[in-house]
Amino acid sequence: MAINKVRRTCAEAIGDLVHDGMLIAVGGFGLCGIPENLITALRNSGVRNLVVASNNAGVDDWGLGLLLQSRQIRKMISSYVGENAEFERQYMSGDLELEFTPQGTLAERLRAGGAGIPAFYTRTGVATVVADGKPHEVFDGETYVLERGIRADLSLVKAWKGDSTGNLVYRKTARNFNPMVASCGRVCIAEVEELVGPGELDPDHIHTPGIFVDRIVQTVSVKRIEQRTVRVSGPASAASGS
Repeated sequence: MAINKVRRTCAEAIGDLVHDGMLIAVGGFGLCGIPENLITALRNSGVRNLVVASNNAGVDDWGLGLLLQSRQIRKMISSYVGENAEFERQYMSGDLELEFTPQGTLAERLRAGGAGIPAFYTRTGVATVVADGKPHEVFDGETYVLERGIRADLSLVKAWKGDSTGNLVYRKTARNFNPMVASCGRVCIAEVEELVGPGELDPDHIHTPGIFVDRIVQTVSVKRIEQRTVRVSGPASAASGS
């Protein structure tokens, strides 16, 4: 008999799992594919002193930026931090720890954690501050730096569609970091836009198997644009046929 992993709300999904000081991995890239409703529930839970592994920290008033506003994050493990003024302010004032990780290395650290690989060598970051204090080794005449896999206490991901047993399908670029994040958590919670019954997803189209997902909740997404650029209208554009 299939296990029903569905929870009614995000608050119910995270309620008995979160505690102060957790390492939480969060999917998404910019504002694309972020589990925004689970992040809001995390903020509302009041947990503090969190270490968060995510490509970036959203923007000031959305995504992980909400947890920065409420001072619930102690440390970020990220590859890009350029869209969040509060992130910059806290880091520059010494209130927020930051572990910079090259984007591909971060993706591999998350994947390695999910695959049971404790560490791996890479050339990325050698001879930069990224490699400071880390073991180095020479292979075939090239120097490599040792990077640790990330094994999170909790993973939060966003998918387009899922079933009650936890199988997930991501939509286009919202796939980004979510598959690696889903696999690296000791516990994984997914929020989905569409929830279907067992057997309704084409097995060949499943991106994250349900074995990696412990709880799933259906939510309504907010489609925000991180940087919106529009064409200037007027006589010039009309004359050009734009």
